[in-house]
Amino acid sequence: MYRYLLDTNTLSEIITNRPNLNVVKKFKTHYYESVTTSITLFEMLKGAHSCKNLVKKSNILMFIEEVVLALPILSYTDQVAHWHGQEHGRLVSEGKTPPELDGQIAAIAKVNDLILVTRNTKDVINFQDLKLENWFVENENTFN
Repeated sequence: MYRYLLDTNTLSEIITNRPNLNVVKKFKTHYYESVTTSITLFEMLKGAHSCKNLVKKSNILMFIEEVVLALPILSYTDQVAHWHGQEHGRLVSEGKTPPELDGQIAAIAKVNDLILVTRNTKDVINFQDLKLENWFVENENTFN
């Protein structure tokens, strides 16, 4: 059973030169309980293909192929769009405009009843009933 939806910044951290050890530990511990999204796949591919350093580009593409694509990848469905549109509209009416791609990822997590694992909790904290964790900070759970 899946429990965690890994955001782009969480997956990307694993292949940095000096990754956050807590992120690496949690990733190893919860790998088989984790999924990601087609939006995260897009963001990682975009980053890889815009990279001018060919070695770094190759390493990112290999990570995507061997690790990211091995995870279940959830898509932005009509049910997700419905919840996202409702929440985005509510937030805009309150003067809080969330980032579009982060909102899409948050909506996928919410509709699939998953905990969104992200460093950027501030970008999605205002979505109602969204469960969040920040693996960059040891023992931090942020449930709305």
